[in-house]
Amino acid sequence: MSAARVTASALLWTTVCTVGVAFILLMRNIYTAVERVLLVLAAMMAAGFVISAFLAGPDWSAGAAGMVPTFPPGAELLIIALVGTNFSINAAFFTSYATRERGIRADQYRDATITDTIPGIVAPGIMTCLVIMVAAAVLGHTGEKVTTLVQLANVFEPLAGKAGSMIFVIGFFVAAFSSMLANATAGGTLLADGLGASGGFEGKRSKLLVACVLGFGLFAVALAPGSRVQLIIFAQAMTVLVAPFLGAMLLVIANTRLMGDLRNTWWQNLFVGIGFLAILLSSGLLVAKLTGIA
Repeated sequence: MSAARVTASALLWTTVCTVGVAFILLMRNIYTAVERVLLVLAAMMAAGFVISAFLAGPDWSAGAAGMVPTFPPGAELLIIALVGTNFSINAAFFTSYATRERGIRADQYRDATITDTIPGIVAPGIMTCLVIMVAAAVLGHTGEKVTTLVQLANVFEPLAGKAGSMIFVIGFFVAAFSSMLANATAGGTLLADGLGASGGFEGKRSKLLVACVLGFGLFAVALAPGSRVQLIIFAQAMTVLVAPFLGAMLLVIANTRLMGDLRNTWWQNLFVGIGFLAILLSSGLLVAKLTGIA
């Protein structure tokens, strides 16, 4: 497929997804609608990636060995993007808004943590591991180099047939659409709150700013040069730049008297400190990479 056709296809599907997200956000009771859609999409995504993993037949023992961190030469930006994807301080910051929207009380905190927060953290990490293992297994069998999702899906086809390739693509599509829906909603709501607009998810200014976020994404896809895969990696890596600021704010807020009995304990602050250090180092590595120091 030529570069022009790839660009046109990416723009077309980005437009379709943008319209789809906008349609969902026009519904009444936005939070409930978004939550239900995301639950369905998450289930579809999990099923797609799990099936793809077993169809690809990866070396599970080698995958387990990959739990020991390594830094392949030239993969710094990709590693930073993975940190930004899975260590999402942005999502953690937005959780306070979602908690308020759901009307969760302080006495429900423990139950919400067990049934919602922890699964919401663990599941994406597992799915990320499965995606990496599928890609490694597919490329390991063929030895081919791919630069687009279409190429990866085509390489996957000889191993698992047309159905396997389709399942893999659907899993990626659902992952992209769910991220687009969640991030646009979070970005627009946080921006509206920062500008002093009230109304939460249902506020007109929030919806307008969510539309601006969607429009900016569409604009970036239309005008950005080069590979769309690299664009995704770069965009995800850039989230790490602001992560230390959000992390510091969360750490301060979690230790204020306003939190009452839910105020952080010493061991919670210890883990937060380790995570904050990891984000800070990732941000520093990104700055070094962008400035040419590293």
